[in-house]
Parts: sequence; C-alpha cells; structure tokens
Amino acid sequence: MRFQKNIYFFTVMTSLLAVLSGCADSLIQVEPGSERVTLADANQVSDCQRIGKTSVNVVAQVGIYSRAVADVDANLLQLARNGAIEEGGDTVVAGERQDIGKRTFLIYKCHHDRSPP
Repeated sequence: MRFQKNIYFFTVMTSLLAVLSGCADSLIQVEPGSERVTLADANQVSDCQRIGKTSVNVVAQVGIYSRAVADVDANLLQLARNGAIEEGGDTVVAGERQDIGKRTFLIYKCHHDRSPP
C-alpha cells in the first residue's frame, strides 16, 4: 500500500512540475515590436551604436526538475528583446552566461530610421 502511495505522489508531483515549467514560457510577456529585434554576434555590431545593456533571468529549475536549456535560453532572449524595445534598440548581443537562467545582453541601435527624401 505504501508503495502505491509513493507512486501516486511521484506521478502527481511530476505532472505538477511539468505544468509549472510549461507555464514559465507563457508568463514571459512579448513586447510589441520585439520580434524585430535581431540577435547578433559581437563582430556584427561594429557599425552600430551601443545604447545599453540588460541583465535578465528566468526560472531554470523547479524543485528537482530542471527546464530544458533551449527553453530557458529562449525565455532569456525574449526578455532581452523586450529590454531592447524599452531602450530604443533593435539588436542584442548575448554576453557570457553567468549561470543557467541568467545572462547579460548588450543593446545596440543598428538600423537607422530613414526619412523620406
């Protein structure tokens, strides 16, 4: 009987953790225009104006359950793109990963608005 309770508890906890980790993606707000913010390498922004940086972090682990690194990185990038929009940037460059779930991005303005002649 105790074995069945342990299996039941494990099943419930695993399901709950899966749901919570899936919710993390839906909790990241997507700022209007952030889909146009480009992710670039440091060698691609030499003609751009650096306008700031943003440090972002997301939940990478829920209890004993670790989220997939690709999902965590996608959330970090979305937060960086949101930060670029807030600062008036259009390009971000990822800095070194301090820890899974934490990263700094530099924000650049690369595409200059062109006025009609």
